[in-house]
Amino acid sequence: MVLEKINKVNDIKQLTDEEIVILAKELRDLMIKTTSENGGHIASSLGVVELTIALLSVLDLEKDKIIWDVGHQTYAYKILTGRKDRFPTIRKFKGLSGFPKTNESKYDAFNTGHSSTSISVGLGMTYANILDNKNETIVSVIGDGSLTGGMAFEALNNLSKLNKNFIIILNDNEMSISESDGGIKHALMGLRTSYRYTKLKNIIKKILKRIPFGNSIKYFIININKALKQIFVSSGMLFENLDIVYLGPIDGHNINLLKETITKAKKLDKACLIHTKTKKGKGYKFAEENPSKFHGIAPFDIDTGELKNKSNKKTWTKIFSDKIVEKSDTNNNIVCITAAMTDGVGLADFKEKYSNRLFDVGICEQHAVTFAAGLSSKGKIPIVCIYSSFLQRAFDQILHDVCLNKLHVVFMIDRAGIVGADGETHQGIFDIAYLKMLPNMTIMSPKNDKEFIQMIDFAIDKLEGPVAIRYNRGDAVTEFSEYNNNIELGKAEIIEKGKDIVLYALGQMLVIADKVKNELKKYNISPTLVNARFVNPIDCKLIDNLLNEDHKLFITFEEGVKYGSMGESISTYVCDHFNNVKTDIIALPNKFIEHGTREELLNMLNLSIEDIVKKILVKYGSIKN
Repeated sequence: MVLEKINKVNDIKQLTDEEIVILAKELRDLMIKTTSENGGHIASSLGVVELTIALLSVLDLEKDKIIWDVGHQTYAYKILTGRKDRFPTIRKFKGLSGFPKTNESKYDAFNTGHSSTSISVGLGMTYANILDNKNETIVSVIGDGSLTGGMAFEALNNLSKLNKNFIIILNDNEMSISESDGGIKHALMGLRTSYRYTKLKNIIKKILKRIPFGNSIKYFIININKALKQIFVSSGMLFENLDIVYLGPIDGHNINLLKETITKAKKLDKACLIHTKTKKGKGYKFAEENPSKFHGIAPFDIDTGELKNKSNKKTWTKIFSDKIVEKSDTNNNIVCITAAMTDGVGLADFKEKYSNRLFDVGICEQHAVTFAAGLSSKGKIPIVCIYSSFLQRAFDQILHDVCLNKLHVVFMIDRAGIVGADGETHQGIFDIAYLKMLPNMTIMSPKNDKEFIQMIDFAIDKLEGPVAIRYNRGDAVTEFSEYNNNIELGKAEIIEKGKDIVLYALGQMLVIADKVKNELKKYNISPTLVNARFVNPIDCKLIDNLLNEDHKLFITFEEGVKYGSMGESISTYVCDHFNNVKTDIIALPNKFIEHGTREELLNMLNLSIEDIVKKILVKYGSIKN
């Protein structure tokens, strides 16, 4: 195997052209095999195998830096930068991360996981090199989906004054997570089809090389070159008008052409964009045919492409998907907004039935929220569907454009809480803290599937201002189906009445609180179990009623960070009104949480059933004594 020759970062430079071709296939085979067992972002990584090989063949990563936007596509890069033997551990607890991590390898130049950041980072590194008089090549690799993000254009806007080499590689596969759409897509389509221009430019270059021109003629030729491009490329000089040298489009699977172009780009004393055309999922039939499905996938059967462990339960996302279509059948004012994740947030069925009411704005969470505010101001009911960890990118817009205007925008916060194998950048653990402080914002979280449906009805039909519903990744909880009280604003729900301790749990954490309750009963402790339902407003009346009885300890449970938590609000209220009652908060620590299964991570954070029971027994014992 050629892959056996690759043990450290520059080993690839010793391979022959024939060996490089074999290496590309072996990389794909290893990635497909490992991802079929571990799950992961396979389609993106398959699409950049040749690009990764070319970059490592030309650059010297002992000094040069590559910033991978988002980082979905770094599997081949990890294998070729000294992590081959550890690659089977990718996305497993204490194994390799599925994203670039600076603490994992010195060749991971920057921690990424969110979109549209690479050009800003690369530009910052380039200016640092100018200030330090260092001669390093900085390369930012960004996809066409990430290029829809406004931050990428803010960075491009700042490139014009740069007088040092900086390479941007546009990995154009016409996809983000769902298929890309919008003006950027159509501008790039003009570039993709500009082969007449590219062919003519190459002919002119060959002629000019034979003739000795002076500088004045040279600049004249440059202007002719730009004029020709203006004629032949329908993008309207998208990049060169920003004073960025544009090379392409080129075949992103032609390694020799990639190496030649990257080498050429390294010689420039300004910013250069190499436009590569790639196939997402290349080399694996099922990923090529269905790149959205294989963008981020659970373990699958290689021969069929089907998931290995299909669940018969409905996921939270699927429940929302079915319900929002049903609601829209009778309410023409409902519109849905997503940020390049139509499939991921469960809007594929809605799109099929109500395509004119589905707005995929690209990877532009800030625009998505303010766009929703505009729709709401004209009487529409926007349903903004964004993962928890991505919604935080639009905090200012939620605050000023939605909450300040008291607009009826419904935020469906998918992947709230611990999401597992995607790690720090994707754990949805901060949304309670940053939303809870906002005036006029109602926040809910359902205990089970039935209550989730009730909450969607309540958010759309009964409320008038901003409202957020947060729910977990994966299968919906079906327990507690016998408890189905109507939802009232700010009202919690008693599941079981006790007398000693209050266990006040939000959303899916009610399952854990219920198990803790059963364990505490073995110690002759009688807990009252409460389904919080609302983060904001909290049920002060219920709290008063419980604490005016015999309860001496009030414990809150939630799957979010402790500082800024629902528990903090309740603890403050209890301390202000009940001097003889102790409180405690069962929540996540205020730190970034690595990747692993939900159970593994809760155990690591001392939030297993056993750990929580021990903590409560100590607290309760100190009160009794």
